[in-house]
Amino acid sequence: MSGKKLTCLECGQLNRVPFEKLTAGPKCGTCGAQLVGGKVAEVDLATLEKAARNDDLPIVVDFWAPWCGPCRQMAPQYQAAAGELAGQVRLVKLNTEDHPNAGAKYRIRGIPTMAAFANGKERARQSGAMPSQAIVNWVKANT
Repeated sequence: MSGKKLTCLECGQLNRVPFEKLTAGPKCGTCGAQLVGGKVAEVDLATLEKAARNDDLPIVVDFWAPWCGPCRQMAPQYQAAAGELAGQVRLVKLNTEDHPNAGAKYRIRGIPTMAAFANGKERARQSGAMPSQAIVNWVKANT
């Protein structure tokens, strides 16, 4: 069966989505959550690891914390970039305050930091707040 493997960012279930359905709002077969929708999803470390390891669609994570001014400043820009990149890549956020092991595992030295994963490997990372078009350009160049 052809299609893309995508981890549900809500329940963690692995789904297979036909290519032609990627831009049509595919939903998880287990919980019904939207798999590709152009919205930034908040994930935990286990979900990020599973998606980075298994998904056929690249995933970009924004490591952030609620007390971080530049992180809060970048949040609407990151959301705008997610809408523009819908169907090509999924953008997620991981709160390093709620999941301190993630910062250690991925050697995050400053936030906000974006990391791009494709084909099971980290492909690139970028620290510092960026406007939406710069995020889109960086994602397209690194996934």
